[in-house]
Amino acid sequence: MEMDSLPNGNSAAASPPQNPTPAAAGGMTPFPKLTQLTEALKLEHQFLRVPFEHYKKTIRTDHRAVEKEITSVISNVADVSDSENFSKDDAVNHLTSLVSRLQGLKRKDLVDIEVFQEAKKVIDALQNKEVAPALAWCSDNKSRLKKSKSKFEFQLRLQEFIELVRGENNLRAITYARKYLAPWGATHMKELQRVMATLAFKSNTECTTYKALFEPKQWDFLVDQFKQEFCKLYGMTLEPLLNIYLQAGLSALNTPYCYEDDCTKEDPLSQESFRKLASPLPYSKQHHSKLVCYITKELMDTENPPQVLPNGYVYSTKVCIFLVIIM
Repeated sequence: MEMDSLPNGNSAAASPPQNPTPAAAGGMTPFPKLTQLTEALKLEHQFLRVPFEHYKKTIRTDHRAVEKEITSVISNVADVSDSENFSKDDAVNHLTSLVSRLQGLKRKDLVDIEVFQEAKKVIDALQNKEVAPALAWCSDNKSRLKKSKSKFEFQLRLQEFIELVRGENNLRAITYARKYLAPWGATHMKELQRVMATLAFKSNTECTTYKALFEPKQWDFLVDQFKQEFCKLYGMTLEPLLNIYLQAGLSALNTPYCYEDDCTKEDPLSQESFRKLASPLPYSKQHHSKLVCYITKELMDTENPPQVLPNGYVYSTKVCIFLVIIM
């Protein structure tokens, strides 16, 4: 049987078969299930098309709203920076309101806030030395974690076992190990053996090999491990993208001159917050020297060439012309 494609699931737009197959022996129509499937696809295509188009429309609407809000915020920031009518307190209050406006926009349009709220609950629980929310998160994402060969759940189980040993609940620890740790033995036997050996030690042991397992920093390690697994699961970078982009741009501007007191205000690195972000970055590689006028702080190039005055000082042509005019 040969069928034409059905545009948009519209049965009226379907063309009749060009080469119909002769009826089978006995007068039965061949492939009745295939015919039923075709009819089902016609129906389901319409049910899928409506929510899909609605989703695209929602995205377009949200995109326009975001662009409008961001443009408005940028305009307001420019007004504050250019206006001399704002006092310092008024400017701070105005900028704070703009930040709140952007935060509201982010919660409404730009992020799946529920995902990050769930992650925060897990992190807060681990910082309070509780593994239940983290184990629940592992259970909800079991198939994807298994696909990425994650051992985060195993590390949580090990820590829970350690806490039982710390509380001298050895019988409960053994029961727990048989139920939750034994299934991991085939792939993590060495780690499992090391942890099981803590049954023979107290939490205040001086044996270096096992003392590390009882240290509080193990919880910090679990927090870091969860952040890595969370970012990997959702295809995000562990370092915020804003920091990465800012550092990429600042690395091209980072020079020793940027940290001097007379650094021009047009240089982003004249601001302390940007200096702090750029401090661990290497200086940019400058293939050619650049001369900056001491008075105007502008670059001296072919359009504004440097001029040497009789006193030996070098200034830009614009400054020299200005000096001639006022003199």
